[in-house]
Amino acid sequence: VVPLVESGGGSVQAGESLRLSCAASEYADSRYCWGWFRQPPGKEREGVARIERSGTATYADAVKGRFVITYENTKSTLYLQMNALKPDDTAMYYCATRWCWSTEYNNWGQGTQVTVSS
Repeated sequence: VVPLVESGGGSVQAGESLRLSCAASEYADSRYCWGWFRQPPGKEREGVARIERSGTATYADAVKGRFVITYENTKSTLYLQMNALKPDDTAMYYCATRWCWSTEYNNWGQGTQVTVSS
């Protein structure tokens, strides 16, 4: 597995934006697919967005139209642009990788906290 390091979290007001980054500490195999997850306080972890090798992105209904996931292959870095943030977006955000032929994410970052106040 390749260590993943998230950054970009913080405390913002509702309506503001943040961009999360998830950098692989070494070159990430091109056969990895990537995803963002979050765990709100007192709740279970949930999927936010994922991106396939083709670049096709899929989003949770709660973030569609507000969040954009991208992957920069030359930097082995995953991004999550989060716009129009809401208090309900408050959570610890994690990036993860899986082999593209598998549905199981088996490599996780340490998380970055996002707090949105009203």
